[in-house]
Amino acid sequence: MLSTEERRAAADALWEADRTKQPIAPLSETFPGFDVVDAYEVQLINIARQIEAGALIRGHKVGLSAKAMQQMLGVHEPDYGHLLDTMFVAEGDTVPIGRFCQPRAEIEVAFVLGRPLRGPGVTVADVVRATDYVLPSIEIVDSRVADWKIKIADTIADNASSAALVLGARPTRLHEVDPALIGAVLRKNGEILETGCSGAVLGNPVTAVAWLANKVAQFGVTLEPGHVIMPGSCTRMVPIAAGDTIRAEFDTLGPVGVRFA
Repeated sequence: MLSTEERRAAADALWEADRTKQPIAPLSETFPGFDVVDAYEVQLINIARQIEAGALIRGHKVGLSAKAMQQMLGVHEPDYGHLLDTMFVAEGDTVPIGRFCQPRAEIEVAFVLGRPLRGPGVTVADVVRATDYVLPSIEIVDSRVADWKIKIADTIADNASSAALVLGARPTRLHEVDPALIGAVLRKNGEILETGCSGAVLGNPVTAVAWLANKVAQFGVTLEPGHVIMPGSCTRMVPIAAGDTIRAEFDTLGPVGVRFA
């Protein structure tokens, strides 16, 4: 476990990497002994900085919700990060690629809460009752760690590799779909690169939202009405470059797209 000064130094390094768009060496290499507890504390340091600068928390995201990613990083549970109002991009907008370091796109079924979810003990049934509607979404993930050479502590410290997200504008009530059986297609410049199903997220993305509510409760956090919850991607990440158009198409939920320049 790191000292307070080392955690602050780790947070400073990530903050500077994001400011300059110059990725850094993995914190897990720079700081021997850097663990998950340290990583969440580092994440909170930089979230607090952004809030002090005027940003607002508008939700949370779950990362590493696919078993394959957990096995790759040698972990047995997902991680989480914060979604700030500065991360939201309007559907159809053109986003400057220069705001990112090394961006990639994922597609997810986004949950919008109508009631609070306060752990511990949140169940799948609680999530169903609390969900106002779901939306098609694209998450832009990014890493401030060079070449995405990350371990679990690196991505947690880096706010679960968060960067931006795009939400579709057509809401669907949860009872109108089977949340575990929503097929999805990810297109880049019109070409299908990935296909998936929402059930790739812990068997059901509702399960991921319940996990999140119980996890953040350990830090005294409640998922609030109006919060957007990103439960995890149902496809692999796709690299993005200037000029690319990313489009997600979901069964029943419909499409959502964004362009990069």
